[in-house]
Amino acid sequence: MNMTPWKLLPLPLALLLGGCATSGTRSHEPQGANSPAAWLARARVVELGHPFAPDMPVFPGGVRLSAKVMGTVEHDGYYIRQLEIGEHTGTHVDAPAHFAAGSAPVDKLPPEALMGPAAVVDVTAQVAANPDYEVSPGDIEAWERKHGALQPQHLVLIRTGWAARWPDEQRYRNTDASGVMHFPGLSAAASRLLRQRQVRGIGIDTLSTDPGPSTTFEQHKDFLTGGGYHIENLADLSMLPPTGAFIVVSPLPVKDGSGAPARVFAFLPPGD
Repeated sequence: MNMTPWKLLPLPLALLLGGCATSGTRSHEPQGANSPAAWLARARVVELGHPFAPDMPVFPGGVRLSAKVMGTVEHDGYYIRQLEIGEHTGTHVDAPAHFAAGSAPVDKLPPEALMGPAAVVDVTAQVAANPDYEVSPGDIEAWERKHGALQPQHLVLIRTGWAARWPDEQRYRNTDASGVMHFPGLSAAASRLLRQRQVRGIGIDTLSTDPGPSTTFEQHKDFLTGGGYHIENLADLSMLPPTGAFIVVSPLPVKDGSGAPARVFAFLPPGD
């Protein structure tokens, strides 16, 4: 199925990719009220990341944000701080190098791979009944039956509803008396299906794309070694429709980084 971005989604992909949305000439691009620029001017922008703060939840062993004041306006004429933060703290991107030696670090992720149409898979009902719920191939296929086959341009965002627990670390980690965390994630089988679809990235509103009880991180191993990337600790995804939003992911381009904190934006169609 050779679907151009304009046919896939009426979004500003041509604008964001320098006007090269299709293999055709500029005479084939949408003009006037239907142009990428006009769409972008009317679009609503939603931030999908959490603010970075010292008390935000982190994965066990993670490096929390610390900020040391190095200058103040009152004393030095300017305000500046020195920051320390882990590569996988807060809303962040996992690069392939995180689990695949020799694979791309975060600074080598192609800019065009950090944007794309969103496919929002809602499993909030399943998670309400089971906090350890693992997104299955059936969940992905159910989305495709309603909205069409996933394309390589897609960023698949898993909405579990877990973001409502942020920033309460105890509730967000949901650790039991044995020290096992309980929160939803993707099954390795679902990961393999998404990798076969060649989607660019997977995002989720939990601490990890693997479910909380996992100690082997099979989903990470599968998807990252296949060249994809993750976005973890996304904020509330309830404002996003199953299709129709366009996502831009902006991780810090840390040289040789296994990942990096990121801001994530959704452009929503005018009127949504």
